[in-house]
Amino acid sequence: MKKFWYHYCQTFKDIVKNSSILTTVVLSVFFYSFFYPTAYKAEHAESLPVVVVDEEQSPITSKIISKVSESPNVKIVAITGNFLEAENMVRNQKADGILYLPDNLSNSIRRGEMGGIGLYISTAYFLKTKEIGLGFATAIENIIQEHAQKFAEVTHFKPELSIHQIPLFNTLSGYGSYVFPAVAPLIIHQTIVLGLGMLIGGYREKNWWSTPSQFWGIFFSFFTIGCLGCFYLFGFIFWLNDYPHGGNFWGMLCAVPIFISCVVALGLLFGSVLDMSERAGHFLVFTSIPLFLLTGTAWPLQAMPDWMHLFSLALPSTHGVQLFIQLNQMGVPTLLVVPKLIILASMATIFLSLAYYRLVIASAKNQK
Repeated sequence: MKKFWYHYCQTFKDIVKNSSILTTVVLSVFFYSFFYPTAYKAEHAESLPVVVVDEEQSPITSKIISKVSESPNVKIVAITGNFLEAENMVRNQKADGILYLPDNLSNSIRRGEMGGIGLYISTAYFLKTKEIGLGFATAIENIIQEHAQKFAEVTHFKPELSIHQIPLFNTLSGYGSYVFPAVAPLIIHQTIVLGLGMLIGGYREKNWWSTPSQFWGIFFSFFTIGCLGCFYLFGFIFWLNDYPHGGNFWGMLCAVPIFISCVVALGLLFGSVLDMSERAGHFLVFTSIPLFLLTGTAWPLQAMPDWMHLFSLALPSTHGVQLFIQLNQMGVPTLLVVPKLIILASMATIFLSLAYYRLVIASAKNQK
């Protein structure tokens, strides 16, 4: 036990001595915890440029334009009667959307005919598309209903019932509230795996081989760092930025050690195949974005090709991100995430066994 505590403390000393590992494993968590939320502090896209094509130039179109201009979501940059001119502005990225008011708009509303207002929105950025659509829809809806009610006696046209969106988990519908809770587990995953790869790779440069007590000392030192990092992000940072959190607090406490055990085991196995610390950065730097995309947060896993879907399920990051979104933001009962916990625990056992064999058993044989 004394040897274990010696190597446990020695690992922390080695981390502090190596500025690259210290920055990667410890300081980067603090940096990202403020960098990501600050970038998305506004949460919503506002004052997005749009152009209005007003062919009718009637009182009803004037009211619509006036109402749209009051919306914080959009900003009218031009009003024209030529649709081609508006289309060219969108193509040249001078505007992100077009509100088309045709020359027969008043008659269409009065008679209840099909057609009417047209919305043309650039889909280059889905977040902008959503905000422009909401800005147009909310501004136009009341004007159309008010105008149609004047002709209730001469037409059977009735405006459709309004659809009210009530978000269940991301109550502000903010982008930061959506992306950071998904990125947070991946930050822990990448910093732990990269830091362990650098540490073990640096050891192996010196023809190092591990004793059982040193192996477990390294494991539990990074396990401690990973758990503290998770509690810091899921607790303090989520609370500080008012992100949805604490949905299933006790479930999160149970899940963190299992997830971190899997990540540390993966890091030890990753480090065991490196011959120098620099190799870790060469391999892991370009993997963060693919790992995030394969979590199913940005795009549903079910909509991916079958082989990609199956590959994503073999990654601890996929299960970890989905697990903590369910526990922290959605408040899912622990019983429903037990399958993910079993998968992560199984992965941890496999990775840890392979790492132990390579770093302790196989290395000892080679030394003999």
